[in-house]
Amino acid sequence: MKRNAIQDLVAWKSDDERKPMVLKGARQVGKTWLMKKFGEEYYNNYVYFNFDEEDELKSVFKTNKNPQRIVELLSMIAGEKILPEETLIIFDEIQECPEALNALKYFKEKANDYHVISAGSLLGTLLAEPKSYPVGMVNLLDIFPLTFDEFLEAVEPSGFAYYKSIEKGRQPEEIFHNRLLEAYNTYLIIGGMPECVVSWIKYKDPSKISRIQHELIELYENDFSKHNGKVNSGRILMVFRSIVTQLAKPNEKFMYGAVREGARARDFEEAIEWLVSAGMLNRVYNVSKMEHPLSAFDKLDQFKLFVFDTGLLKHMAGIDNSVILLKTDYQFKGPLTENYILQQLRGQFGTEPRYFSDKNSEIDFVIQHGAEIIPVEVKSGEDKSAPSFKRYVADRKPEYAVRFSKRGYRKDGYITNLPPYLARRMRELI
Repeated sequence: MKRNAIQDLVAWKSDDERKPMVLKGARQVGKTWLMKKFGEEYYNNYVYFNFDEEDELKSVFKTNKNPQRIVELLSMIAGEKILPEETLIIFDEIQECPEALNALKYFKEKANDYHVISAGSLLGTLLAEPKSYPVGMVNLLDIFPLTFDEFLEAVEPSGFAYYKSIEKGRQPEEIFHNRLLEAYNTYLIIGGMPECVVSWIKYKDPSKISRIQHELIELYENDFSKHNGKVNSGRILMVFRSIVTQLAKPNEKFMYGAVREGARARDFEEAIEWLVSAGMLNRVYNVSKMEHPLSAFDKLDQFKLFVFDTGLLKHMAGIDNSVILLKTDYQFKGPLTENYILQQLRGQFGTEPRYFSDKNSEIDFVIQHGAEIIPVEVKSGEDKSAPSFKRYVADRKPEYAVRFSKRGYRKDGYITNLPPYLARRMRELI
């Protein structure tokens, strides 16, 4: 499989201001594979160290702060000489050795000609506490499940070739439009977890996908129970298990009372922060005004929480594959589609998406593109009724306004209609 993040790592390799790289992201999104693939393709060789599997490694960092000496010892352990700029040094599960995480700053200060990349489970929760890592001394890169374009390239290369050829203002031919919609429906079922995608390519067996998704959710929930930090693990689990119920509500806004009757923000806000930092949930804030800069208008007590992978959300909600493939209307269709769109939009624009909601209107997503504000409406089918969205567009006449629906790629007045399979290319096609 090809991952878009490889290009970010290539840019990092050639950057004169390069610092040691830390990959963040939920477990099983492909961080280890990505580091090894990068080392294999862009360096003479790489050396791989896993702090979870090799306990004795920790002693190297506990007794040494000199990066030259650390490299000397690592060379002996690896059985080969580690060369500046030619050998990629990979530290995996680095959260298991805080001294190694801290040592990254010494590489930056005293030995930056060595290329060091690291990753670890739940690293985001550690990085959320600045005392526990070298602030300003590392580059950070978020790794997510496969986006739709990565999935399409892996599963249907010919469809991907056409997908890449779609130009701004050019409506896809119906035969390709339908094929890409089918691929989109398949993505809703499988999602972007690498293990699920590989299984689908090999076996095309939906029951295997369902079993993998079930095992992944169990793995994550076990992580919560093993977590022994200051955040109550039971509360983390309760928040995670409430997400389907939260998104099934008419306005999807997160309500503490839906986690536990009578619950208050103070009971669960730390659990939410932990899940967001761990990369398990994506949080979208409501804004009081749709104006630049959006972050200035965040209502910090009003937000929606989405799951980091749409396939896992589909499994958690217990949606049967047939209702997606047969284009049936079902209760959870809207939230599942929004979860998908958010997953594709993340990282495309300089700031993360928001939403707008007050007593009179609701806009599904609000995006800041430079100084422009883009309202986004998400439709799970071909229906185009959206009074709040249309009223905003009519009143404000924004330079860009986007509706995602299965109607095809077209311009209707101020509104650009994009089919959901083009969400990952929104920025270049509007």
